[in-house]
Amino acid sequence: MLAAAQKDEKKDQALKNHVGHPQTGRDCPFTLLNSPISHTQYPYVTGTSVLGIKYKDGVLLASDMGGSYGSTLRYKSVQRLKPIGKHTLLGAGGEISDFQEIVRYLDELILYDNMWDDGNSLGPKEVHNYLNRLMYNRRNKFNPLWNTLVLGGVKNGQKYLGTVNMIGVHYEENHVATGFGNHLARPIFRDEWHEDMTFEEGVKLLEKCMLVLLYRDRSAVNKLQIAKITEEGATISEPYAIKTHWELEAFKNPATGAVGSW
Repeated sequence: MLAAAQKDEKKDQALKNHVGHPQTGRDCPFTLLNSPISHTQYPYVTGTSVLGIKYKDGVLLASDMGGSYGSTLRYKSVQRLKPIGKHTLLGAGGEISDFQEIVRYLDELILYDNMWDDGNSLGPKEVHNYLNRLMYNRRNKFNPLWNTLVLGGVKNGQKYLGTVNMIGVHYEENHVATGFGNHLARPIFRDEWHEDMTFEEGVKLLEKCMLVLLYRDRSAVNKLQIAKITEEGATISEPYAIKTHWELEAFKNPATGAVGSW
């Protein structure tokens, strides 16, 4: 009994010392050195679909501003479109904190490139290749960045649009989408996209797809941004809402014709 009491007293004293005066070293009972290494097991705050298309003068990206905590639409002003350097735009679906980490990596990459001061700058293809290696490297460490990225840009008159997911699978296309958009928006792109689209036609097509996603994706929110990048540079629109119509018969009674007791 006496030995147990002395042991508890030592633990209490160690805790008091740690709270007021953090200890370091391998002998400390409360230190990260003795903690198990932990990796992200599941994304917490996530964004949904990102859409991207090429148009006549450059590339357009679109996403909403929702951030879901599990199934709860917790945040409604999360910007998921970012300019990277002079020639590139980046959009991300998935874990928001991992996207912030990726942006930090890219800021360091652009800063390092600018330090050379050689008159050259990284284009969208180089940034995409960097992200491919980054995502595949983290996947091989079993500590992936839980994002699917869409990257577009223009350099020397060449338009570029590509995507990469959390395990490093990547490709380049004329139109791409992540998340639910890969199932619901890509068929619309295949039917209606054409290479010489004007800016207005491109925005109209993206808004049509975002409206479909708003109706069908529970994580979508009616607050979106559209970004464009051309030879002149990148611009991201102010957040805005699109007009919706919920009076369709399928929305009034969605269970009509459903099979089952419920």
